[in-house]
Amino acid sequence: MTDLKVSLAVTGALTAFTKYGSFDAAALNGQFNTVFASDGDFLTKVDLLDAAFDEHPQLEELREVFFDLLMINFFSEDVKKLEDDYLETPEWEDIEEQTLDRGTELLNLLLYLNECEDEDIDPELEDYLKEFLLVDEDEFQDEYRIYEPVIAHQVLVESPVSEVAKVAKTIPEDSEVKELFYPMICFFQNPEAGDTEKSTVADSAINKPFDMAVLEILFSFK
Repeated sequence: MTDLKVSLAVTGALTAFTKYGSFDAAALNGQFNTVFASDGDFLTKVDLLDAAFDEHPQLEELREVFFDLLMINFFSEDVKKLEDDYLETPEWEDIEEQTLDRGTELLNLLLYLNECEDEDIDPELEDYLKEFLLVDEDEFQDEYRIYEPVIAHQVLVESPVSEVAKVAKTIPEDSEVKELFYPMICFFQNPEAGDTEKSTVADSAINKPFDMAVLEILFSFK
């Protein structure tokens, strides 16, 4: 099965990628939803997902964020069919080892948004950084290093999106949050954004198809 939010995220991302790009990604919605809904184990689904992206290289930049969605779907739906302690088994440890280099920091953000829903709280950037990622804690300095550009520019949640775009362009190329910086900050500026606000975000987007696809994924989890 596919988690409802994941299904909405896939559809929203492909629709946005189509709207702001030159490739009809929305036409592949059925193919991707079939991958997510398949009964195979996690690594089999990863292979199916990669095959879909290999078949449609125009979508390559969405490959790893869709991997994040596949992981979220596993935690939300697939794991229900497994033993209660499956995530502590050697089998899952092996899967984690095999997929260490996959995905993006979007996974953490989606896990945070699910937690916000569970606890009935509104998502906020400071809460995400300090209470979820624990970037102020000594034992979580990897997270601090990864999110340092975000931590340094938290004030942007109160700034025009044009300013967010300017700063996003200065993030080092090797930063793990470079591509996500713009849509992440824009999301936290207004998690309830409507069409007018989304249009404003799109106007300043650095990579419109990708940025708006990621933004629609985030809105699907709000």
